[in-house]
Amino acid sequence: MRTGKQDVAIWDVDGTLVDTAELHFQAWADLARELGKPFSRADFQATFGRRNPEIIDQLFGSHHTSQEVADLGERKEERYRAAAQHGVALLPGVRSLLAGLQEAGFRQAVGSSAPRANLELILRLTGTAAFFSAVVSMEDTQRGKPDPQVFQIAADRLAVPPARCVVFEDAVAGVEAARASGMHCVAVRFVGHHPAERLRAAGADVVVETLEQLTVGDVQQLLARSAG
Repeated sequence: MRTGKQDVAIWDVDGTLVDTAELHFQAWADLARELGKPFSRADFQATFGRRNPEIIDQLFGSHHTSQEVADLGERKEERYRAAAQHGVALLPGVRSLLAGLQEAGFRQAVGSSAPRANLELILRLTGTAAFFSAVVSMEDTQRGKPDPQVFQIAADRLAVPPARCVVFEDAVAGVEAARASGMHCVAVRFVGHHPAERLRAAGADVVVETLEQLTVGDVQQLLARSAG
C-alpha cells in the first residue's frame, strides 16, 4: 500500500531518533558546576526535552536577561556538541522505518525543542538528513512542548492537515503536544524515561518498546482508521 503525498511523519530527535540523554546531562551538569548551582538527575528528568530558555529559567532562576539566557544555553550546547562528535547512533529500528516510510510515499520532518545546530549535527552524524523535507527547531518556536507549536509549524511547512500527520515521540510532553495539535502519535520507550501507562494516558495511539516492533503498514493503518 503506497501512501498519498499528504501523509507526513514528524520525528522528535532526542530519545526517539537517538539516545543522547547522557550527553545532555553531562553538559548541563558541567554548566551548573561552573555557575555554582546544584543539578541532579531529578532536575534533568524534570526538564529534559524542553527548550533551553525554559530549562534555564527553572534551573537557574528567572532573573537573567534574554542575552544571558542565550549565552548560557550556547555554553551548554557547545559542550554537548563536542561530546556528540565522538559518536551518536540511531536507535533500533529507526533507519529501516525512515527508509520504509520514504519508500511508501511519506514526507518526513523533524519537530524538536533542540537548537538547530544540534539537529543538523545529529542528522549529519547519523546520515539521515536526506530523509527530511523540513526541520523545525528551538529557534522556530516561542513555546515548548507540551504546547503543539513545534508540530503545527512542521505541518504548515509541508502544507498538510494535522490529521494526516503521525508524530514519533518518547516523552509525555511530546505526546501531549502531538495530541493537542490533532495529530496521531507513536510513543517509543527504548530510552525508558516514561512508563507505557503514562504515555498512553497522555494520548499515544501506539506505544512500542522499540521501533523494530513497528512497520510502515502499522503507520498506514493508523492514518487509514481516522480517514475512514
